[in-house]
Formats: sequence, C-alpha cells, structure tokens
Amino acid sequence: MVHTSTSHYAADVAETRWLDEREERAWRGLMAMQDGLTEFLDRRLRTRCGLSGADFEVLAHLSEAPDGCLRPFVLGRSLGWEKSRLSQHLGRMERRGLVSRDRCPTDQRGAVVTITPHGRELVEAAAPRHVADVREAVVDHLTPEELETLAAVSDTVRARLAALDERRAEP
Repeated sequence: MVHTSTSHYAADVAETRWLDEREERAWRGLMAMQDGLTEFLDRRLRTRCGLSGADFEVLAHLSEAPDGCLRPFVLGRSLGWEKSRLSQHLGRMERRGLVSRDRCPTDQRGAVVTITPHGRELVEAAAPRHVADVREAVVDHLTPEELETLAAVSDTVRARLAALDERRAEP
C-alpha cells in the first residue's frame, strides 16, 4: 500500500533502516556481479550456441529429467518462473524445434514438456562451453574458502527468500 499523505511518508522515511557504507557496498557489489555475470554468460551462450540463458536453463532441466520430459508446473517451479512466462517461453522454444508440448499420458487434462532431439543436441553442445565460461568467470578465480563462503551465502539468502514467499502466500 502506498501512502499518499506527507505525514505517512515522513514517518516511513524516519523508520527506514538505511544501509550503512559496508552494507551498501556489499549490496551494490552483489547487484553488479549478478547483472554482469548474467549478461556475460547469456552473451556467450547466444554467440557460441544460439541459445539464450533462459533456453539453456529449460533445456538443462529437461535433459536431466527422466525421458527428457517434465510437467510444466514442475519445470516452472524448478526455474522459479511464473506460469505465463513459462508458457510464452516454451511457445517460442517449440516454434524453434527445441521442445514439444504434449498431453500427459497419465493425466489427459495435463501436459508434458519434452526436449526434442534438436534441443538435446544444442544443450549437449552448449554445456561444456557454458561450464568453461562459468569456470573462466568465477570458479577458477576463487579460493576453496571463497567458494564455500559463496555457497553458504547463496544458501542463506535462498532459504530466506523461500521463507518470505511462504509468509506472503499465507492468507
């Protein structure tokens, strides 16, 4: 809810816990790293393999699934995508021959998304290059201790986000 009165705004600003210099440096560094890393990896995937980062994520999940197929709600949950984003992206990938969408054999009301032979060929060609790019940009330039810290921080933040999502979903 947005407060329009000046008195509510002033009270909200007065109660705000602003970031101190160290916290702001960490936050801005995280945002810059995330944006830069995402842009770098996406550019490499596009120029070398003809796949977007989103295409690669979808194909990687499908290639690791039994029989190369998943129910859309499972795929969406794994990716952290909203239903509409997933549907639109799968439509584009289907038109490019990377995936197919078919009726679920066990639930005729549902659907399954399946990686096509062309999609599998592309993700299998892209995966070694993608791993090399991840190593070049991050993994090979951190100490084992830094990697452990990065993993621990990532786990902590992801757990907190999951808890906030659960709280938001409560009536």
